[in-house]
Amino acid sequence: MPIIVNVDVMMAKRKMSLNELSEKVDLTLSNLSILKTGKAKAIRFSTLEAICKALDCQPGDILEFVK
Repeated sequence: MPIIVNVDVMMAKRKMSLNELSEKVDLTLSNLSILKTGKAKAIRFSTLEAICKALDCQPGDILEFVK
Protein backbone atom coordinates (compact mmCIF):
# COMPACT_ATOMS: atom_id res chain seq x y z
CA MET A 1 0.00 0.00 0.00
CA PRO A 2 1.48 3.38 -0.99
CA ILE A 3 0.10 5.19 2.09
CA ILE A 4 2.35 4.73 5.12
CA VAL A 5 0.95 5.42 8.59
CA ASN A 6 3.56 6.85 10.97
CA VAL A 7 1.50 6.97 14.17
CA ASP A 8 4.06 4.82 15.96
CA VAL A 9 6.87 7.19 14.97
CA MET A 10 5.00 10.21 16.32
CA MET A 11 4.06 8.31 19.49
CA ALA A 12 7.73 7.51 20.08
CA LYS A 13 8.74 11.14 19.49
CA ARG A 14 6.12 12.29 22.02
CA LYS A 15 6.94 9.40 24.41
CA MET A 16 3.27 8.42 24.44
CA SER A 17 1.99 4.89 24.95
CA LEU A 18 -0.76 3.25 22.92
CA ASN A 19 -2.98 3.23 26.02
CA GLU A 20 -2.46 6.94 26.61
CA LEU A 21 -3.20 7.84 22.99
CA SER A 22 -6.24 5.57 23.01
CA GLU A 23 -7.66 7.43 26.01
CA LYS A 24 -6.93 10.89 24.58
CA VAL A 25 -8.41 10.08 21.15
CA ASP A 26 -11.27 7.93 22.50
CA LEU A 27 -10.49 4.97 20.23
CA THR A 28 -10.31 1.35 21.30
CA LEU A 29 -6.85 -0.18 21.57
CA SER A 30 -7.71 -2.63 18.79
CA ASN A 31 -8.81 0.11 16.36
CA LEU A 32 -5.77 2.22 17.16
CA SER A 33 -3.54 -0.82 16.72
CA ILE A 34 -5.08 -1.53 13.29
CA LEU A 35 -4.36 2.06 12.28
CA LYS A 36 -0.85 2.00 13.74
CA THR A 37 0.12 -1.18 11.87
CA GLY A 38 -1.14 0.20 8.55
CA LYS A 39 -3.94 -2.36 8.21
CA ALA A 40 -6.72 0.25 8.23
CA LYS A 41 -8.42 0.91 4.90
CA ALA A 42 -9.70 4.37 5.87
CA ILE A 43 -9.59 7.00 8.59
CA ARG A 44 -12.17 9.63 9.45
CA PHE A 45 -11.06 13.24 9.42
CA SER A 46 -12.40 13.58 12.97
CA THR A 47 -10.15 10.70 14.09
CA LEU A 48 -7.16 12.15 12.25
CA GLU A 49 -7.85 15.54 13.86
CA ALA A 50 -8.04 13.98 17.33
CA ILE A 51 -4.75 12.10 16.80
CA CYS A 52 -3.06 15.28 15.55
CA LYS A 53 -4.29 17.20 18.60
CA ALA A 54 -3.15 14.47 21.00
CA LEU A 55 0.28 14.15 19.36
CA ASP A 56 0.63 17.89 18.60
CA CYS A 57 1.44 17.28 14.95
CA GLN A 58 0.16 17.77 11.39
CA PRO A 59 -1.64 15.12 9.28
CA GLY A 60 1.46 14.96 7.06
CA ASP A 61 3.48 13.82 10.08
CA ILE A 62 1.20 10.79 10.39
CA LEU A 63 0.37 9.93 6.78
CA GLU A 64 2.97 9.54 4.04
CA PHE A 65 2.58 8.66 0.36
CA VAL A 66 5.29 6.42 -1.09
CA LYS A 67 5.35 5.55 -4.80
